[in-house]
Amino acid sequence: MKGLAVLLVFFVIFLASSLAIPSPLFPGNVACYLLGISNVSQFSLVNAVVNGVFYGFVAWIVISLSFKWIEKSLSKNKLVEEKK
Repeated sequence: MKGLAVLLVFFVIFLASSLAIPSPLFPGNVACYLLGISNVSQFSLVNAVVNGVFYGFVAWIVISLSFKWIEKSLSKNKLVEEKK
């Protein structure tokens, strides 16, 4: 459930920032060129959605792995303290 919240938050952040920034960002610009979109309004919308999905997914993976690493580290510390 935490992963979905992270994905949605970063999706909205990158969607809004991609719409606000006039220059295209990777990978949204590549997707638009591959789809052959030349209309400016469609280009910016597709660019923003692709960027939101891509960077939201990347943030979700990084944060999920970080939480697992922290939990693993804390459980090892707890086991060391119990052995003393």
